[in-house]
Amino acid sequence: MKINHAILLLLLCSASHPAHATTLPGIPEFIDEMVVKHNFKRAELEKTFDQAQHLPSVIEAISRPATLKPWLEYRAAFVNPQRISMGLKFWDKYRQAFQNAERKYGVPQEIILAVIGVETIYGQDKGNFRTLDALTTLAFDYPRRADFFRSELENYLLLAREQQFNLLTVRGSYAGALGIPQFMPSSYRIFAVDFNGNHRIDLLHEERDAIGSVASYLKSYGWAAGVREKSAHAKGVKSIPPIAVRVRVSEAVCAGDIVTPRSVAVWAMAGIVLDEKITDISNEPARLIDFTVAEGKEFWLAFNNFDVITRYNNSDFYAMTVFQLAEAVKAARKASATKKSSAVIKSGDAKKHSAENISSPEVNSSRAK
Repeated sequence: MKINHAILLLLLCSASHPAHATTLPGIPEFIDEMVVKHNFKRAELEKTFDQAQHLPSVIEAISRPATLKPWLEYRAAFVNPQRISMGLKFWDKYRQAFQNAERKYGVPQEIILAVIGVETIYGQDKGNFRTLDALTTLAFDYPRRADFFRSELENYLLLAREQQFNLLTVRGSYAGALGIPQFMPSSYRIFAVDFNGNHRIDLLHEERDAIGSVASYLKSYGWAAGVREKSAHAKGVKSIPPIAVRVRVSEAVCAGDIVTPRSVAVWAMAGIVLDEKITDISNEPARLIDFTVAEGKEFWLAFNNFDVITRYNNSDFYAMTVFQLAEAVKAARKASATKKSSAVIKSGDAKKHSAENISSPEVNSSRAK
């Protein structure tokens, strides 16, 4: 019994603790490919992978993503007073970069902000898994998406060579995402931009690069731009298309096909009623999505830009969370600006009143008495 117990403990420990990644099948062949395809030095790669670790915790983490949680629990983790407050500060600190990004790429500032807020709490939590270990583990011990992660490992080696990363120190998410905006290595190489003008791209440390790169990414995947306020004199100028709109749905609609995208006009004919009046969207295609809340089901029409957000993370939960955090921070910023404006007006009125009192002979004489 003691022997069996010892064996059991050994098996449990080996299943949960890191081991050298060189024990994983496929690494020698991968090294061969990198040498032939990209002219890496074999000895350097062999030395690197000798130091890489196989992490069972990575497999555990990717097997239970946050989106498996109920909607309200998932949402509360991201749309909360802390992220709204921190978002206001981050937006104010980098307001010029946000303005420049919206102007160049057409993506609203609050959406860029919310992506970074959801991904890393505005750069505060970039992940603590060594990227080499995470990608090696997933590339050679996660068959369901082995091809994808093998490609990302390839891109990571190339990125490290291009950016002169130390492969043994860079850390990120359990899935191998990097830096302030959590770009996968392939996205880093394709979409990342130098947005602070220092002639280098650094998503690990430079917030302005992250802001521009998120906007670049979303635009590249088809973000539909527009102007915030449609000018009466600018005919043909398109206002910002909606991202998602809350709707009321009849039982008859629920019983039918709610997956296929249709124009807003067609949805309206089916009995869907928008909670807010929005002009010029009757021909816009949208799909009907629902979320389980305390009162039952909550229905929304999701438009093109909502689906673009899902290209960052393929989840309606994720896209809706980004959208709602963006709206919450934008509303808080507007309220803060209104409050400051009111305070300035009151202060001005008080100073004016004081000046009038000082200049008034009656007041001066009464004070003299």
